[in-house]
Amino acid sequence: MKLSNTLRAGRVLLLLSLRVTAQASSAPATDTPASNDAPSLEETESERWNLYFQATSIGDYHGTFASPYEGPLSLQDTPERDVSLTTTLFFTARLEQDTFLIFDPEIAGGKGFSGVNGIADQPNGEIPRVASATPKPYVARLLIQHDFGFGSEKERQESDENQLAGERPMTRYSVYAGRFTLTDYFDNNNYTHDPRTQFMAWGVMYNGAWDYPADTRGYTWGIVQEFHTRNWSFRYGIAAEPKVANGQQFDRRLFRDHGQVWEEERRYAWHNRAGAIRIMEYANREQGGNYGQALQLAAATGTTPNISLTDRVGTLKYGTGISFDQAINSDVGIFARLGWNDGKTQSFAFTAIDRLAGGGVSVKATRWHRRFDVVGTSFTAGGLSAVHRQYLAEGGLDFLIGDGRLNYAPEYVWESFYSARVVPGLYATFDLQRDTDPAYNRDRGPVMIYSIRLHMGIGIKPWQRE
Repeated sequence: MKLSNTLRAGRVLLLLSLRVTAQASSAPATDTPASNDAPSLEETESERWNLYFQATSIGDYHGTFASPYEGPLSLQDTPERDVSLTTTLFFTARLEQDTFLIFDPEIAGGKGFSGVNGIADQPNGEIPRVASATPKPYVARLLIQHDFGFGSEKERQESDENQLAGERPMTRYSVYAGRFTLTDYFDNNNYTHDPRTQFMAWGVMYNGAWDYPADTRGYTWGIVQEFHTRNWSFRYGIAAEPKVANGQQFDRRLFRDHGQVWEEERRYAWHNRAGAIRIMEYANREQGGNYGQALQLAAATGTTPNISLTDRVGTLKYGTGISFDQAINSDVGIFARLGWNDGKTQSFAFTAIDRLAGGGVSVKATRWHRRFDVVGTSFTAGGLSAVHRQYLAEGGLDFLIGDGRLNYAPEYVWESFYSARVVPGLYATFDLQRDTDPAYNRDRGPVMIYSIRLHMGIGIKPWQRE
């Protein structure tokens, strides 16, 4: 199936969304795009189950740019137009009072620029690193969630994707086991965590220096444990790593190869405005390579460095990150992220960023009477360790960047977007990104990237009373 099939699927999606949302236009709205058509629940009511649906299509374009040379994994300097499409069903059921089943089948397809190569901070968070543009179904999430409550105090949560309306213990120990993405539970940020409704670049939607365990679609199998209080949360997760860098198959030797992540979150109020800071640490053990060893081997043999030749059992990759968000008032919020990893070991599952610093602002359009519209702008700087730079400068390849040589400079990405609600449940976004020094190469770029995003989110069966 060719890319034209994906384009036709996107047109069908748009027609379907207009039909569905036109029927839902009389439903009450909230400030949450994914669930703004769901009936509200009384304070004493809880859902037994719910079912939500989302569909997102993103069209990306870049033109020509300065490119004196190219390598095997360079961004093409000719104009490219690509489209992505995802559709997801979110089913959640209450098995017992504090036990839940989550099942999310998903279909994804499309292409990224140059085969999703040539940029470390890729522009489209909906594009997985898969070879085919053909939309294919798969299971995104399949897990069990259980809360162990302490004390009588409760907190209220609203109906949403993978979340039932009702009360949860304020102080609780929760376990999540099955298939999921670790970004469901770690590195959260109120203003940039969902490429379907917020910022889209990889290094701003998540912490790009966190090489989180995942297959090429971003999901894994594992266990997450969380202790939650009114103002603090402590989380720990362990999950399966792919067999090889950017691989689709998981390594089943879980006692030897796996990814672990810890996070401490502090929630607070500043002048009665919500804020949070999260500190994350991670350590991955995998059959990966080492940039320094690859350079030594290349020097000894007179060849181009190849990190895959240095794979060894139990390679340790580790790092840390900080995520911060703060509401300034009811319409304006700011955010920032910092990230660091050892920079010596192979970029394995997410992207080739060793150092990251970024921040931005998100504003609701209430002042011009568009309270469901959002405008945002961000700036992200990504960098590499010294040995990683040398590896690329001598012609080495990571799994998504490699120009054959390198005149190193940090990769800077400025991203701005405007998201407008067309009708309840349907949002259209225009997004502009300027990528300076793509793949950390001062000789190439800058690249201007233009994107249009259509996102539909509805509750098909939003709630059922107990």
